[in-house]
Amino acid sequence: MKAVSFVAKSGTGKTTLLEKVISELKGKGVRVGVIKHDAHRFDIDHPGKDSYRLTAAGADTMLISSPEKLALVKRHQASPPIRELIATYFRDVDIVLTEGFKQSDLPKIEVHRSERSDTLLCRGEQHDPTLLAVASDAPLELDVPVLDLNDAAVVADFIMKRFLAG
Repeated sequence: MKAVSFVAKSGTGKTTLLEKVISELKGKGVRVGVIKHDAHRFDIDHPGKDSYRLTAAGADTMLISSPEKLALVKRHQASPPIRELIATYFRDVDIVLTEGFKQSDLPKIEVHRSERSDTLLCRGEQHDPTLLAVASDAPLELDVPVLDLNDAAVVADFIMKRFLAG
Protein backbone atom coordinates (compact mmCIF):
# COMPACT_ATOMS: atom_id res chain seq x y z
CA MET A 1 0.00 0.00 0.00
CA LYS A 2 1.47 3.31 -1.09
CA ALA A 3 -0.13 6.12 0.87
CA VAL A 4 0.92 9.38 2.47
CA SER A 5 -1.15 11.69 4.64
CA PHE A 6 -0.92 15.48 4.47
CA VAL A 7 -1.51 16.84 7.96
CA ALA A 8 -1.63 20.36 9.39
CA LYS A 9 -3.51 22.68 11.60
CA SER A 10 -6.75 24.01 10.11
CA GLY A 11 -6.30 26.90 7.70
CA THR A 12 -2.71 26.05 6.80
CA GLY A 13 -3.34 25.21 3.14
CA LYS A 14 -3.46 21.40 2.99
CA THR A 15 -6.12 21.33 0.29
CA THR A 16 -4.40 23.97 -1.84
CA LEU A 17 -1.10 22.11 -1.70
CA LEU A 18 -2.80 18.77 -2.40
CA GLU A 19 -4.55 20.19 -5.48
CA LYS A 20 -1.20 21.25 -6.90
CA VAL A 21 0.59 18.02 -5.96
CA ILE A 22 -2.18 15.93 -7.55
CA SER A 23 -1.85 17.95 -10.75
CA GLU A 24 1.94 17.46 -10.75
CA LEU A 25 1.61 13.69 -10.19
CA LYS A 26 -1.09 13.35 -12.86
CA GLY A 27 1.24 15.18 -15.26
CA LYS A 28 3.78 12.39 -14.65
CA GLY A 29 1.19 9.70 -15.45
CA VAL A 30 0.55 8.68 -11.84
CA ARG A 31 -2.88 7.31 -10.92
CA VAL A 32 -3.82 9.17 -7.72
CA GLY A 33 -6.48 8.39 -5.13
CA VAL A 34 -7.45 10.84 -2.41
CA ILE A 35 -9.21 10.42 0.92
CA LYS A 36 -10.33 13.52 2.80
CA HIS A 37 -10.93 13.18 6.53
CA ASP A 38 -13.85 15.17 7.87
CA ALA A 39 -14.29 15.21 11.63
CA HIS A 40 -17.75 16.70 11.14
CA ARG A 41 -20.86 15.45 9.38
CA PHE A 42 -20.98 16.01 5.65
CA ASP A 43 -23.37 15.48 2.76
CA ILE A 44 -22.34 15.01 -0.84
CA ASP A 45 -25.96 15.05 -1.95
CA HIS A 46 -28.51 17.81 -1.88
CA PRO A 47 -32.24 17.86 -1.15
CA GLY A 48 -34.31 17.22 -4.23
CA LYS A 49 -31.82 14.89 -5.92
CA ASP A 50 -32.96 11.28 -6.32
CA SER A 51 -29.82 9.93 -4.63
CA TYR A 52 -30.43 12.20 -1.63
CA ARG A 53 -34.03 11.04 -1.42
CA LEU A 54 -32.98 7.38 -1.47
CA THR A 55 -30.41 7.88 1.29
CA ALA A 56 -32.85 9.98 3.33
CA ALA A 57 -35.39 7.17 2.97
CA GLY A 58 -33.02 4.92 4.87
CA ALA A 59 -30.74 3.21 2.36
CA ASP A 60 -27.68 1.91 4.19
CA THR A 61 -25.64 1.94 0.99
CA MET A 62 -26.43 4.07 -2.03
CA LEU A 63 -24.28 4.21 -5.16
CA ILE A 64 -24.85 6.56 -8.06
CA SER A 65 -23.08 5.78 -11.32
CA SER A 66 -22.67 7.54 -14.65
CA PRO A 67 -20.37 6.94 -17.63
CA GLU A 68 -17.75 9.28 -16.08
CA LYS A 69 -17.82 8.60 -12.32
CA LEU A 70 -19.54 7.03 -9.36
CA ALA A 71 -20.24 8.09 -5.80
CA LEU A 72 -20.89 5.82 -2.86
CA VAL A 73 -22.74 6.79 0.29
CA LYS A 74 -22.43 4.16 3.00
CA ARG A 75 -23.71 4.58 6.52
CA HIS A 76 -21.61 3.26 9.39
CA GLN A 77 -21.49 3.48 13.15
CA ALA A 78 -17.84 4.54 13.33
CA SER A 79 -15.23 5.68 10.83
CA PRO A 80 -13.60 2.67 9.18
CA PRO A 81 -9.84 2.36 9.67
CA ILE A 82 -7.88 4.25 7.01
CA ARG A 83 -6.04 1.13 5.86
CA GLU A 84 -9.36 -0.66 5.36
CA LEU A 85 -10.63 2.22 3.21
CA ILE A 86 -7.49 2.14 1.10
CA ALA A 87 -7.59 -1.64 0.66
CA THR A 88 -11.28 -1.60 -0.26
CA TYR A 89 -11.55 1.38 -2.59
CA PHE A 90 -8.10 2.23 -3.96
CA ARG A 91 -6.68 -0.91 -5.58
CA ASP A 92 -6.61 0.77 -9.00
CA VAL A 93 -4.29 3.69 -8.17
CA ASP A 94 -0.53 4.07 -7.83
CA ILE A 95 -0.67 6.14 -4.65
CA VAL A 96 -3.25 7.37 -2.15
CA LEU A 97 -2.92 10.85 -0.72
CA THR A 98 -4.96 11.62 2.34
CA GLU A 99 -5.85 14.93 3.87
CA GLY A 100 -6.02 14.77 7.62
CA PHE A 101 -5.85 11.48 9.51
CA LYS A 102 -3.17 12.99 11.75
CA GLN A 103 -3.76 10.23 14.33
CA SER A 104 -3.16 7.43 11.81
CA ASP A 105 0.02 5.42 11.40
CA LEU A 106 0.34 6.41 7.75
CA PRO A 107 3.52 8.18 6.63
CA LYS A 108 2.97 11.94 6.87
CA ILE A 109 3.96 15.19 5.27
CA GLU A 110 3.14 18.06 7.58
CA VAL A 111 2.11 21.35 5.98
CA HIS A 112 3.45 24.35 7.89
CA ARG A 113 2.71 28.01 7.25
CA SER A 114 4.73 30.33 9.50
CA GLU A 115 1.99 32.97 9.78
CA ARG A 116 -0.46 30.30 10.95
CA SER A 117 1.63 28.71 13.69
CA ASP A 118 5.10 28.56 15.20
CA THR A 119 4.71 24.91 16.23
CA LEU A 120 4.37 21.66 14.35
CA LEU A 121 1.89 18.86 15.02
CA CYS A 122 4.38 16.06 14.47
CA ARG A 123 7.42 17.66 16.10
CA GLY A 124 5.85 19.57 18.96
CA GLU A 125 4.58 18.03 22.17
CA GLN A 126 4.21 14.78 20.26
CA HIS A 127 7.06 13.21 18.27
CA ASP A 128 5.33 11.35 15.43
CA PRO A 129 7.73 8.72 14.05
CA THR A 130 5.72 8.52 10.81
CA LEU A 131 6.65 12.08 9.75
CA LEU A 132 8.54 11.93 6.44
CA ALA A 133 8.88 15.63 5.63
CA VAL A 134 7.53 19.10 6.32
CA ALA A 135 6.32 21.39 3.53
CA SER A 136 6.96 24.87 4.91
CA ASP A 137 7.16 28.48 3.80
CA ALA A 138 9.98 29.09 6.29
CA PRO A 139 13.35 27.42 6.92
CA LEU A 140 13.19 24.92 9.78
CA GLU A 141 15.83 22.82 11.53
CA LEU A 142 14.34 19.32 11.67
CA ASP A 143 15.29 15.66 11.55
CA VAL A 144 13.27 15.24 8.32
CA PRO A 145 13.50 17.04 4.96
CA VAL A 146 11.91 20.49 4.75
CA LEU A 147 10.25 21.02 1.36
CA ASP A 148 9.20 24.34 -0.16
CA LEU A 149 5.49 24.74 0.55
CA ASN A 150 5.17 27.00 -2.50
CA ASP A 151 6.73 24.50 -4.93
CA ALA A 152 4.31 21.63 -5.52
CA ALA A 153 6.71 20.07 -8.04
CA VAL A 154 9.29 19.59 -5.27
CA VAL A 155 6.68 17.93 -3.03
CA ALA A 156 5.48 15.72 -5.91
CA ASP A 157 9.08 14.72 -6.73
CA PHE A 158 9.65 13.81 -3.07
CA ILE A 159 6.58 11.55 -3.19
CA MET A 160 7.69 10.02 -6.51
CA LYS A 161 11.17 9.22 -5.16
CA ARG A 162 9.90 7.92 -1.81
CA PHE A 163 6.95 5.83 -3.01
CA LEU A 164 7.04 5.30 -6.78
CA ALA A 165 10.70 4.98 -7.77
CA GLY A 166 11.76 1.77 -9.41
